[in-house]
Amino acid sequence: MKKFLSLVIALMLVCSLAPAMAEKLVLSTEAMFPPYEYVDGDKVVGIDIEIAEAIALKLGYEGIEVMDIAFDNVIPAVTEGKAAMAMAGLTANAERMNSVYFSFPYATGIQVIIVKEDSPIATIDDLFTANPTIGVQMATTGDVYAGWDFEDTGAGKVARFANGADAIEALKNGKVDCVMIDNEPAKAFVAANEGLKILETAYAEEDYAIAIAKDNVELLGKVSAALQDLIADGTVQSIIDKYIPAE
Repeated sequence: MKKFLSLVIALMLVCSLAPAMAEKLVLSTEAMFPPYEYVDGDKVVGIDIEIAEAIALKLGYEGIEVMDIAFDNVIPAVTEGKAAMAMAGLTANAERMNSVYFSFPYATGIQVIIVKEDSPIATIDDLFTANPTIGVQMATTGDVYAGWDFEDTGAGKVARFANGADAIEALKNGKVDCVMIDNEPAKAFVAANEGLKILETAYAEEDYAIAIAKDNVELLGKVSAALQDLIADGTVQSIIDKYIPAE
């Protein structure tokens, strides 16, 4: 009888764990930010995607389900319960922290300026005397910096676009004087478009973190612990190195 009861209890425990093991962790992102997230064929790939997948597997999930949406909907997807977490080259700025909690950082991003090769803007300092129109992807930290430093002070104008590719097209067509964006996508855009260059000096540095809803503190703790383990064992760095080889 005792053996039978033990078997029943064991089966109940397995059944109670089975749904979590079979589920996928839903990740919201915008797949237009290479090499962190981008579309390759019919799949979304990149640094954030592989880190999220590693976290999900470590927590016992089957994997991740990627919700590829507009950037300004990435965090609302988390706060509205449509996604468990968000990774999209997100920085933990004050405005976002009003809506979500963030893990500790897993990567460092650098904001840079892209200009045409014949642009009179040759340095960061030139921006502040050129009264430029700066192209940015709306709701990104580039948008925030450009808004604070140029739009709010009257030192320039900000043109906001749905994604980085649209901002680059505007630069090529002479509708903006430069584009402020993260260094890694900037390198990809410059490589794919002749006649553009990145100014040598970085505009700002920022840390990327994972966003999780404030009413899901339990998941935040689990994700943060898993992320810490993956950083400690070298998994995160190996993923980053795969997409951003050391120069």
